[in-house]
Amino acid sequence: MDTLTLKIPDVLKEKLKTYSRRVGLNKSEIVRNALLEYFNRDGLEKQGTFYDLARDLAGSVKNSSDLSTNKNYLSGYGQ
Repeated sequence: MDTLTLKIPDVLKEKLKTYSRRVGLNKSEIVRNALLEYFNRDGLEKQGTFYDLARDLAGSVKNSSDLSTNKNYLSGYGQ
């Protein structure tokens, strides 16, 4: 994991410190979670390959594992 250094106003620093103590997470975790939420809301997570976008659907169809061996499926094929 890489390290990122950023400048924030003192008010934001104090809010982050107070929130960190209240929820029991370190400041880095809070900032990482906030960035993930921001990017998810912005729709940037929707980019990627077709498999990335449809990963939850992969394997959800129930059928013969290999349609070429299912004689009923091939019935009338090529006629």
